[in-house]
Amino acid sequence: MITVPDERLDTLSGLVKPQKVQATTIEIVDIAGLIKGASQGEGLGNQFLANIREVDAIIHVVRCFDNDNVVHVENSVDPVRDKEIIDTELLLKDLETVEKRHDRYKKAAKGGNKEDVKRLEIITEIKDLIDAGKPARVAELEGEGLEILQEMQLLTAKPILYVCNVDEGSVIDGNEHTKVFRELVKDEKAEVIYISAAIEADIVELDSLEERLEFLAEMGLKEPGVNVLISATYKLLNLITYFTAGEKEVRAWTIREGWKAPQAAGVIHTDFEKGFIRAEVIKYDDFVGLGSESAVKEAGKMGVEGKEYVVTDGDVMHFRFNT
Repeated sequence: MITVPDERLDTLSGLVKPQKVQATTIEIVDIAGLIKGASQGEGLGNQFLANIREVDAIIHVVRCFDNDNVVHVENSVDPVRDKEIIDTELLLKDLETVEKRHDRYKKAAKGGNKEDVKRLEIITEIKDLIDAGKPARVAELEGEGLEILQEMQLLTAKPILYVCNVDEGSVIDGNEHTKVFRELVKDEKAEVIYISAAIEADIVELDSLEERLEFLAEMGLKEPGVNVLISATYKLLNLITYFTAGEKEVRAWTIREGWKAPQAAGVIHTDFEKGFIRAEVIKYDDFVGLGSESAVKEAGKMGVEGKEYVVTDGDVMHFRFNT
């Protein structure tokens, strides 16, 4: 569980001076490595693939640095090969899933039912894509097609973020390995970021915030790689943050972009969503600019919103509800 860094939470806390400050968190699962043949159960294959099926998104860390003291399992550094090993195993497992679904609808479609025929067409399109070695996430589907894709819970349909683990000197502009890797994934719906695990390890060893900031500045960085990773993950999953701010607690809450006020309230407690009456909303910039909730109210800047209000990133909210 990683605390999500957010300067806005610190700013709000400085203004409200609450008894407690609670950041939001994100869970990153470190799944055991994958070897050739995992789709047929080699190594930790089935366990590994089952673990992937449970996650919302995949963070694929690829080695993009040369160091004779750090042995690679394949005895050479080749991010393209490493990616293809993982991709092949995920695609083979997905193909197994899709073929079973395809066989079922092929039989059903013989009955002439239009719905079954339509579903068979969609599943055939997905099957052909995977057969061609392409991940399901690049499928151009909408409506029922997207529903079918979600139903099958395909591993390669999950959003993915590629993290190139580079040497200290390549963390800003990359290197020859990252150049080749970027070219490889250019047609995928995926972001690529650079992080140096060596730099991250050094940052953790430093005691004070001042030392960490000084070290980052020396490296030409504005923030630790873990912050970059979390920001990229939020973007990947379409996540945003809203805040609650009172004397007892200032807290950050994570929701999906596009959620309406009752859904956002439900993250705090299901009763808030069930008995939702209204939301009192203050824009973050207004709260900070005017300095307090009371000043915002006096300036007429607090919005009173109903069930159709779509929450935006940074909203400071208070919910009214019936129990």
